[in-house]
Amino acid sequence: MATIDDFQKLAIKIGTIRNAEKVEGSSKLLKLEIDLGHERRQILAGIGEKYNPKDLKGKQVPIIANLDPRMLMGLESQGMILAADKNGEPILISPAEKVANGTQVR
Repeated sequence: MATIDDFQKLAIKIGTIRNAEKVEGSSKLLKLEIDLGHERRQILAGIGEKYNPKDLKGKQVPIIANLDPRMLMGLESQGMILAADKNGEPILISPAEKVANGTQVR
């Protein structure tokens, strides 16, 4: 079990996808440019088999913003998008109404 202190260590913020493109050599990975209000981040997400990059532009998504960067297929990922899992398939989640980029999820 995680404690409330464990949960509070995570910086979960809402960002808007400004650009999305397939990662060459991967059927799953998409390279996303996420606008967090005060900064933009590059995040690689394994959602390419479910989502078309052109359909993601403008969509708001929650991300974990305080993960150490990680290299995937030679590209740096600066966070992680949160998604639901439906029978092994990623389902993006979004706020019920538009909020400012960088809004903290609590």
